[in-house]
Amino acid sequence: MFQNRSLIGFISLVVLLIVGLSVFTVDQRQRGILFRLGEIVDTSLEPGLHFKLPFVNNVRKFDVRILTLDAEPERFLTSEKKNVIVDFFVKWRITDIARYYKATTGDERQASIRLSQIIKDGLRGEFGKRTIQEVVSGERSQIMDIITVEANRGVAEFGIEVVDVRIKRIDLPREVSDSVYQRMQAERARVAKDFRARGAEAAERIRADADRQRSVIVAKAYSEAEKIRGEGDATAAEIYAKAYEKDGEFYAFTRSLNAYRNAFQSKDDVVVLKPDSEFFQYYKDANGKR
Repeated sequence: MFQNRSLIGFISLVVLLIVGLSVFTVDQRQRGILFRLGEIVDTSLEPGLHFKLPFVNNVRKFDVRILTLDAEPERFLTSEKKNVIVDFFVKWRITDIARYYKATTGDERQASIRLSQIIKDGLRGEFGKRTIQEVVSGERSQIMDIITVEANRGVAEFGIEVVDVRIKRIDLPREVSDSVYQRMQAERARVAKDFRARGAEAAERIRADADRQRSVIVAKAYSEAEKIRGEGDATAAEIYAKAYEKDGEFYAFTRSLNAYRNAFQSKDDVVVLKPDSEFFQYYKDANGKR
């Protein structure tokens, strides 16, 4: 009885082991190839549950999502024989599992190397047709579209598809960049010097015009002031004349008093005159007679 139970348990274990080795799954992100003793039997293993013969069949699974090839920057020559350093990446995916396996033995690294070489050859040809100005600013998008189409022709036999080729950066070599930057600095310095010279010229012109206007305004003001002063003096003289005509003797007496006041403003003032000078005529006679 015990031996029968052991035998049943052993058989059950063997059955479970065989079933475990016979069942496998393919993920939604994968596709698989079924081999029989190293020979491809089925290349259409879709996602789901599958069966195989243990020790006879084996399975290889491949990621069919979009993969990224981020290549090292490469140096290319333009039509002007100028070096540029191009940094790019490629989006690609497996479309034919059988072709992909036969061409690369399923090695993603090998596929990336061959794809990278095709892309670099295409970029070298396209950059060689264009100037630096064209590849940097004018035709970058066009280059990427052309390379994508040409690359798909080149990798069709590998069972892969190039989804997109993108150029991230286009740089000049350091020695060329330094030269370009120096020329740019010299050009900016020249432009700045020109602006400063033109500004100084404009400032001198404005300053000269302001000085001219100031001189004109001052001259006009002085002329107007002299005119007003002359009119005032004429009016004063007229008033003095009319006053003198009314009482000449009183006018002369008032003028003499003002003269005395102005001449003797301090007790230390000294005036040396002849005794019979007209200046003291009103000291001798109230009527101004000598």
